[in-house]
Order: sequence, then structure tokens, then C-alpha cells
Amino acid sequence: MIPQEIIRRKRDGGELAAADIRSFIDALAAGRLSEGQIGAFAMAVWFKGMSRQEIVALTLAMADSGDRLQWADIDRPIADKHSTGGVGDNVSLMLAPIAAACGLAVPMISGRGLGHTGGTLDKLESIPGYMITPDADLFHRVVKQAGCAIIGQTGALAPADGRLYAVRDVTATVDSIPLITASILSKKLAAGLQTLVLDVKVGNGAFMAERDQAEMLARSLVEVANGAGVKTSALITDMNEPLADSAGNVVEMRNCLDFLAGRKGNTRLEAVVLAFAAEMLEKSGIAALPEEGEAMARRALSSGKAAEIFSRMVSMLGGPADLIENPDKYLARAPVKKPVAAARSGWLAACDARGIGVSVIDLGGGRRHPTDRIDHRVGFSELLPLGTRVNAGEPIALVHAADEAAAERAAAALAAHYRITEDEPALNPVISGRV
Repeated sequence: MIPQEIIRRKRDGGELAAADIRSFIDALAAGRLSEGQIGAFAMAVWFKGMSRQEIVALTLAMADSGDRLQWADIDRPIADKHSTGGVGDNVSLMLAPIAAACGLAVPMISGRGLGHTGGTLDKLESIPGYMITPDADLFHRVVKQAGCAIIGQTGALAPADGRLYAVRDVTATVDSIPLITASILSKKLAAGLQTLVLDVKVGNGAFMAERDQAEMLARSLVEVANGAGVKTSALITDMNEPLADSAGNVVEMRNCLDFLAGRKGNTRLEAVVLAFAAEMLEKSGIAALPEEGEAMARRALSSGKAAEIFSRMVSMLGGPADLIENPDKYLARAPVKKPVAAARSGWLAACDARGIGVSVIDLGGGRRHPTDRIDHRVGFSELLPLGTRVNAGEPIALVHAADEAAAERAAAALAAHYRITEDEPALNPVISGRV
């Protein structure tokens, strides 16, 4: 295999054979390719695209570049969910224990924040002692005994993806649908899943801002995953405003605990969590219909079983066993809180969700560079949903900041991210499609 010949063939619009794709990925994982060759390959794919067969071959080769997890001793369906990323999107934190409470085994391998979006791992790291990279034996034991485990990708799972992604990040090739598809699915295949549901975000706070882009990505993910042997479906969800009423790390963890305690009912967040639980249960054969799956998920919440499983997972992974009962004992608080006042009276009609995510980063709650340290305490809470009627001067959110100056800047920025109108707005449905 001559790497430059494969690069040239894709650069010129040719279709690559599965064997050539595998040879290229094997060389990448073994460290035999230069960053220039990896970047040239990524750019060729960005410009010329890939056929469905090529994407399947790329995904399988990346999944096979490291270990594949085995769950033969677990007698429940192995299922997971993945989101393409958003602001205030902490669905995974509640969904995993709910699905486990309903009879699924959920080995959920999650990521850190990317760009303006928050990361599940960053939120979990706000819990003292929580191990996001346990060894394989502990990961397996937690999934078997608790029903779910949310951890980070280890170097042993799809290592080719880690190196390829690092190069994509600095060569403006992150937004290639074939490369996004292979990156997401290679890790899921390596995790040994039987079923997968995907949350493809669309809107000004999503990586796919336009509906046709989101649908294209959803179709690619679903078709490739099914082609690789994992039963998969996707829901297209709205990201024109933060999904939860919080954006940040500790504040979203508190939101999760409130949700599991039944204090976040009748919200957009609840609608999405329950829809994905229903999809997972129906896809795995535990529920005959989505409606039955949703009813099971509601019972798991109201009975407290989902909260118990979350607590068990946290304690088995090194965190406190009484986190749900005593969150103030463990979750750090920012020293400064400042309400954000509505600039005028009227209806909250629109917001810049991406801008809100960037404002969290400006507070110190996200990274501009991979080596940046996060202040888990900072962010926004009590965000009012779009469609709320407000009076001038009333709070529309609460800033959590490290100091007064940062709080002032964040409050001004957040107020500017919202548009208030005299007329009540027409709102987007939170779930707008299924693939």
C-alpha cells in the first residue's frame, strides 16, 4: 500500500476499495503515516466525499484498529445513544440510567466539549472522584451490575479515530459527513453495541445549522450503522435554544439530579429524554411500540429506580454514593451569581444558542485549546425557554461566575443573545423528524 496513491485516487474523485481503506487506516493506527498524509486524505474526502460502501469500510477499519468490547455474559440487550452536540444537552446523563432501569445494558462512551458545545465527560468530572477512564474490567463490572456506565474513550478503542480526529481538528475537515459518520460509529461499533439511537441536532446551536444538512448526516449515520450490523435509528431535534434550563458543567449536573428526582417535568428536555428512551426500548425489542417504551421510562423515573441506578453507577466509578441526596456537599458552587435582566417587556422569541455556548467558554466553562483547564462551577442556570412572556428587568437567567467582572460581562453577553418581541412567537417542535 502506497499512501500517496490512495490519497491521489480519492483526490481525483475515485472510489477506494475496502482493502485500500483498511490498509490506510492500519498504517495510520500504527503511526506509519505523517500528519501531512493524514491531512491530505481528510481534505480529499472533504472535497470528493465517499460512497456509502466506502464509509462502511472506513468505519469498520477504524473500529477494528483497536479493541472490541465483548458482553457475552450480559443477558440484556446492549444499547447506546449518541448526540451530535448542542448547548444545555445533558440528555445522556439521565437517559442511560432510565434505559438501564427498563432492562437495557448501556455502555456509553462519551466525549468532551467540542467547540461551543458542552461535553458529557466534562460534566461528570464535576463529581469528586468520578473515574471517566476506568480499566476494562471495572467498566464491564459497572455495566453488568449497575446496568450502565458513562465513561470516556480509551486509547484502546478505535485509536485510529483519535489520531485522524486530531488532524481534522486543525485542517478544517471536521464537518465532512463521511468523516463524522466514521468517527462516531467506529467508537460505537468497538463498544460492542447491538442497537443505537442517534440525536442529530439542527439549528443555530448545532454543527448542522440547516435541516437538509442534518437529514443528510442522519441518513448517513443510520445507513452506515445498519450496514455495519448495528440496528440504528435517528431523531432530528431542535437546537435553536439550549435544551436544558442550564448551560455549564456543575449547573447541568444539578439539572440532571433534579430531573432524576422528578423536578423537570413538562419541559423540552423531558420530551427528548423520554423520546430517546422509548426509541431505545422499542429498537431493542423490550417494548413493542414507542408509546409502551415511553410509559416504561416514566415509571422508571417516578419509582426512583433510574435515580438508584445513577447513584450506583457514580459510586462504582469512584464518586459519592449519596450525590443525589446531598448534592451541595459535593458539587462546587461559583462564588458570584448574577441575574440577567430582560432588556424590554415582551416575548422571548429567539436566541443565539451557539453564542450562549461560547459565553460559557468565555466564563471558563469550556476550552479554547485542548490543554485548557475548565472551571466546572461556571455557566448559566434558570434559563427561561423561548415563548415565555417577560417584563423589562425581570430575570431571564442566572450567571454563575468566578468573579464580579466575569459575571458582568456574561450577563451583558447573554442578554444580547436573546430577541424579545411584542408578538408571541411560533416555536419549533423539539423533535422534528425520524430516520
